[in-house]
Amino acid sequence: MPEQVLIIGSGIGGLSAGIILAQLQIPVTVVEKNQQPGGLMRSYRRSGIDCPVGVHYLGALDQGQLLRQLWDALGVTPLIPLERMGAEGIIDRYIFDDFEFNLPAGIDAFEENLRRTFPEEQLQITMIMADLRGISRSLSAFEIFLSPALSVFSPERFESMGERLFHLGCSPRLTAVLGVPATLIGIPLQKCPVYYYYMTLASYLLSSWRLVGSGTVMAEAFVSQLRSLGGNILAGDGVAAIQVEAGCVKGAVLSSGRTLPADVVIAAVHPETVVSLLPRAVVRPSYRERVAQLENTKGLLGVNAAVPADSHRALPYNVYRLFTEADGSLNRGIFHQLRESGQPGMNLLSTITSSDIEEWRPWEKTTSGKRGSEYEAAKQERARPLLDEAAKLFGLREMNVLDVYSPLTIRDGVSSPGGSAYGIMRTTKQLFKAASLNRSPVKGLSLAGQNRLASGIMGTILGSFQAVRQVIGHEKFMREVVGRLL
Repeated sequence: MPEQVLIIGSGIGGLSAGIILAQLQIPVTVVEKNQQPGGLMRSYRRSGIDCPVGVHYLGALDQGQLLRQLWDALGVTPLIPLERMGAEGIIDRYIFDDFEFNLPAGIDAFEENLRRTFPEEQLQITMIMADLRGISRSLSAFEIFLSPALSVFSPERFESMGERLFHLGCSPRLTAVLGVPATLIGIPLQKCPVYYYYMTLASYLLSSWRLVGSGTVMAEAFVSQLRSLGGNILAGDGVAAIQVEAGCVKGAVLSSGRTLPADVVIAAVHPETVVSLLPRAVVRPSYRERVAQLENTKGLLGVNAAVPADSHRALPYNVYRLFTEADGSLNRGIFHQLRESGQPGMNLLSTITSSDIEEWRPWEKTTSGKRGSEYEAAKQERARPLLDEAAKLFGLREMNVLDVYSPLTIRDGVSSPGGSAYGIMRTTKQLFKAASLNRSPVKGLSLAGQNRLASGIMGTILGSFQAVRQVIGHEKFMREVVGRLL
């Protein structure tokens, strides 16, 4: 067992790995460059209102479901207040140019709504639902835990979901409806592996939840749990270099110049960042090339605005405004959430769309808070169409913009290349190339979080469990970690 583990990054991936190791009584220190730990879990406050960034809703948190089991194992479930979505029968409302579709709570209800909306495509729906239920069962059976590698999954589970729907003969409208879940992990439907697609969709259909209060509560739950187990967190001092001797990790040098010894380093940050921290001589050119060639998910443009509660009630579901091509593929989408803000008389509107780093090249070499008036004007200009769309959808007459964030905001906050929101794009073509990065270039170094296995909160936590498996060995992991889950 390692004598000292150092974790880079205090997002949900880094903190989850730290908690598991601390439960095993392995000394662990989490290092965070920002002043406060928590990564994108942590919300920020504007005009007395907490604005979310990375956590808008969660799935599979009911008793016995996968994310709930993971949270229970980490010991954070009782620390995070939640409210169940679907009080009016739906979780999400999809609004297209010429029709709408309501995503209901429950797999059976989803099937019923599909069959009612697309009566000419009963055979296609039957086959889609069989796949969905099969993968849902595999999640419940902890298949992803019980195998030391993804190789147990049949190859067809990693085919493209877009190609699967095309070969089934799905109509453009059915394709459009089924394309939305892939956007939740930042992958176009034509590139999204079937397994990841169904894992994402199933998790929200099983049960969907929102945080009660701010995301800071969730961040503090993970932080306090780690500290209660004896784990350490060093904030405000990032890792400047990973020390390596004779091909083995020896610790890290922080931005302050302080040196922290460790025989294991877990990097809950993007592989591109990891490579930049390692001595150049220890990283094989082939590994460096794989990292450089990987396609990442796009960034996000997000707007948070205060809305008088008397102009529109808070909604217990999310609204997606979606725009499609002739074949049903999505070319643009806008996520809307209108919920109580915690401030009397005001609701909070959060609206988000994808945004490529190319839109922000003029400010690429700047840092947050020092980008100038032209950048602020550009953010407001790009935010206006989102707010206009929200005004039309909800009949809003008055909105007070609290903040606009861009991919550069996310890049600077969590060291994500290009402001990528979900890290590596785990497409069918680069899925196994991405997985090969888990074979570390040096002994004692592991990837964790979304850059190890999959994106999304569930994928990120699963990735951290797998990182711990690599550190402590399969037998001990099955006995002392998985044993508590089963």
